Amino acid sequence: MGAHYLTTGFGWNLIRDIQAQFQYAFMQHAYTAGAIVAIVAGVVGYFVVLRSLSFAGHALSHIGFAGATGAVALGVNPIYGLLVFTVGGAVGMGALGKRIYGRDVVIGIVLAWMLGLGVLFLSLYSGYATEAYALLFGEILGISQTDVMVTLVAGVVTLAAIAIMFRPLLFASVDSDVAEARGVRVRLLSILFMVVLAISVSEAVQVVGVLLIFALLVTPPAIAERLTARPGTAIGLSVLLALLFTWVGLFVSFYLPYPVSFFITTLAFVTYLAVRLWIYLQQRFTKLSPA
Repeated sequence: MGAHYLTTGFGWNLIRDIQAQFQYAFMQHAYTAGAIVAIVAGVVGYFVVLRSLSFAGHALSHIGFAGATGAVALGVNPIYGLLVFTVGGAVGMGALGKRIYGRDVVIGIVLAWMLGLGVLFLSLYSGYATEAYALLFGEILGISQTDVMVTLVAGVVTLAAIAIMFRPLLFASVDSDVAEARGVRVRLLSILFMVVLAISVSEAVQVVGVLLIFALLVTPPAIAERLTARPGTAIGLSVLLALLFTWVGLFVSFYLPYPVSFFITTLAFVTYLAVRLWIYLQQRFTKLSPA
């Protein structure tokens, strides 16, 4: 929910408004954690889009939901259950290698079962409504300093892993057959990347929740990919967009009584539509203009 009741309202003085928000520790934590998650999602998401793994990423979020609710039912921090289940699911998906592209039906069946399992776990826990809302739609305004530190460590590990395997991963993502013929261990690389994706999904769940994971992990890189074909530029633009959506979403939600995830997902969706429309109109004008 928005935190509008803590302030006198939006005053059109951006510097003053931002300073007013940073007076509160929970907003400092939210902006910091949101920035970390946005950077990681922007980088990892580029490879998710490039490797056509959007559905697999969505499936991991549902698998993580079951793990998180199971942890809640046992009285354990949900982030641990989230990580255990998503990493386990990621290893299994990564082991499929290239075959994962033809397993949408199987993945869909598994994620539906995992979502049902998560509902079962929540029904065994007395705090069902609050925990369900936080897990499904995110609760970034409730992140503690400890959560920020966990997110930071996970983010650093994730980005370091991507940096180490960047070149072979990019090669395998563009043409896995040629990469394998050149000696790249495509199957192992696939497993490692899926584990990195699992960690990224676990981080993003805190911000946008299980059901809205596409907002940060897929939409920014999808926009960036349409604007440039250069990997470095696309990743940088993806990160910039993810940061913009997250920070603007947080800023607006401070003054309005609506969930942060709503503003983040709406900003991402509207921007994607605007870019698609702009490219379409540009192509039409190019065709209509005289040679």
